[in-house]
Amino acid sequence: MPEMNRSLRVGVCGPVGTGKSSLIALLCRELADRLELGVVTNDIYTDEDARFLRAEGVLDPRRIRAVETGACPHTAIRDDITANLIAVEELEDEFAPLDVVLVESGGDNLTATFSPALVDVQIFLIDVAGGGDVARKGGPGITRADLLVVNKTDLAPYVGVDSALMVADASAVRDGRPVIALSRSDRTSVDRLIAWLQVQLDHHLAGVLLPQDPGPMAPHSHGYLVHDHVHTRAH
Repeated sequence: MPEMNRSLRVGVCGPVGTGKSSLIALLCRELADRLELGVVTNDIYTDEDARFLRAEGVLDPRRIRAVETGACPHTAIRDDITANLIAVEELEDEFAPLDVVLVESGGDNLTATFSPALVDVQIFLIDVAGGGDVARKGGPGITRADLLVVNKTDLAPYVGVDSALMVADASAVRDGRPVIALSRSDRTSVDRLIAWLQVQLDHHLAGVLLPQDPGPMAPHSHGYLVHDHVHTRAH
């Protein structure tokens, strides 16, 4: 069974401009009325993504925390996760019980992934505006993240991309792992995303969700800070 007072921690990662903050805003709008949510964002020197989410009014602003990494974005989500882990645990303590905490990486490249010591499942985003060949190029996030989202499919006709072919290319390199072609204007794709997340939460609550490491050196372990506070989550 999951640790008491322990949310499902969901990492949202992907290159700059793929729509990570917008995807988190979408999830919060869809789920805030039935789940208890928290958000942690990462930026190098600012809290811009956190301010965007607060301005969107998707959650109580106190439930949105910002981590300023001061270094390459992947460092704080993979190499030294202390600041992010503290932010997540503070949210879990302050607003217990939380169902889901969404952790947004800073914008990085196709090699960025989360440490499994920080998140339970990982969503990796690419978007059609980045080019139709992105999925074929692969990388640890594209090939091994728990979910790959091909985002902004409504823009495909305007950027000369065949989104169906892009999804097919992604599916071919993912060995059966799920791929969702997402547009905020396509209700069916939004429902697929929500349904996927609900399954992950159900597995987490049942104690059968085992975080996987999609990184380039998988599997390998990461040490992380353990706090001595007592958790009291009850479901």
